[in-house]
Amino acid sequence: MPEDALTQTSNTQRKTYVLDTNVLMHDPSALFRFEEHDVFVPMVVLEELDAGKKGVSEVARNVRQVSRFLDELMASAEPASIDHGLALDAINPMINGDPAPRATGRLRFEMKPPDTTLPGLLPGNKPDNSILLSALALSQAEINGSVILISKDINLRIKAAVVGVTAEDYASDKVLEDLDLLYTGYTRLPDDFWDLHADDLSSWQDETGTYYRIESEELADWHVNELLHFERPADPELITREVSNGVATLQLAEDYRPGKRSVWGMNARNREQNFAFNLLMDPDIDFVTLLGAAGTGKTLITLAAALSQVLDADRYSEIIMTRVTVPVGDDIGFLPGSEEEKMTPWMGALMDNLEVLTGREESSGWERAATQELLSNRIKIRSVNFMRGRTFFERFVILDEAQNLTPKQMKTLVTRAGPGTKFVCLGNLAQIDTPYLTETSSGLTYVVDRFRNWVHAGHVTLARGERSRLADFASSQL
Repeated sequence: MPEDALTQTSNTQRKTYVLDTNVLMHDPSALFRFEEHDVFVPMVVLEELDAGKKGVSEVARNVRQVSRFLDELMASAEPASIDHGLALDAINPMINGDPAPRATGRLRFEMKPPDTTLPGLLPGNKPDNSILLSALALSQAEINGSVILISKDINLRIKAAVVGVTAEDYASDKVLEDLDLLYTGYTRLPDDFWDLHADDLSSWQDETGTYYRIESEELADWHVNELLHFERPADPELITREVSNGVATLQLAEDYRPGKRSVWGMNARNREQNFAFNLLMDPDIDFVTLLGAAGTGKTLITLAAALSQVLDADRYSEIIMTRVTVPVGDDIGFLPGSEEEKMTPWMGALMDNLEVLTGREESSGWERAATQELLSNRIKIRSVNFMRGRTFFERFVILDEAQNLTPKQMKTLVTRAGPGTKFVCLGNLAQIDTPYLTETSSGLTYVVDRFRNWVHAGHVTLARGERSRLADFASSQL
């Protein structure tokens, strides 16, 4: 093919992505995530970034990071090259200690006022309309290639479709394309499983439990620390401890149901809760994630396991409770007191479950007071806003409402764990309150997917509500 034809084909396939402000506020590395294509930043986006750079919030930190990237790109380019765009591969940026994606396109700025107008049904000079106007003018001026507006604002994407501008959501931060692909933590075995593997099965017992080894080429879909169960409730439940090269080592799971073992007076009410207890009580499991709708028992069984291992087994020195302070309704404003006193209103769910575990009607007043004094010395409430730079040694850390964290925030928190610390993340992906965060881009989804198959991590999705028949019906019908 002639060289001119190659050049024309390359230009035709080249795209220009117009970035909305919320994309850069959400992910500073978005500048470098469009591979060989160009990135266009309207002037109003720079104005909005400048207005949002002050403060200690995650958004403000992201804006300052974007400004540093822009400054590095400007410093590496000749002044005359700004008109033609800055080469994105001129610098090697780092994001949280990791190299940013390699981009070979160019960063272009809006150099002159748009020479077009929006339809009369979009009046005014709102920032969103200004960004839309810039994208519309750019799409009319581009001869080769296409112009795509990238925004996490659904309304802006709708307005873009109305005026004829192609608009897409920012998808680079998505962990999965479909939430149905998210790992659940358990797999059902066929009823004839033992018969199928009678010839390649061996078993043994030691002080840690009963084990089975299976050699088969049909184990590719199994994961480490995954629950294997049968449909019949009386059949045994197994946990995969090792899966490699067509060989799987399985361990018989502990039974925490009524009449069997209990944890701080609590028993598992269903299969998923029983598996969660196995993960929470296992000293070799450092990281546990529990997903589930309201009323599935995530907080209750986690607190029971924490109290048992801190106060009875003395495996951890104390319990650290924390959660993201994202209000569901109107914010209640500033709260007086210490860090723990400020966090108390946000910890209602944890406190309610703690009362269930420690409240005994037959106990006297001084016994209850002594219990509360003991718990106050071994349970600490901390704010995620002050976690950066800290290290927790031999702690049982409970992170509630983890679905409201971004992947970057989740990494910041999980890396606070020091030697001997167990980290448990609880959340419901159907109750995300953080703006521009979705089920497929949540930090909780991120860690569930990334920690899969690590020998010291486990996950289970709790499916059945156990709070009350009213709560169970409301969760399914409302």
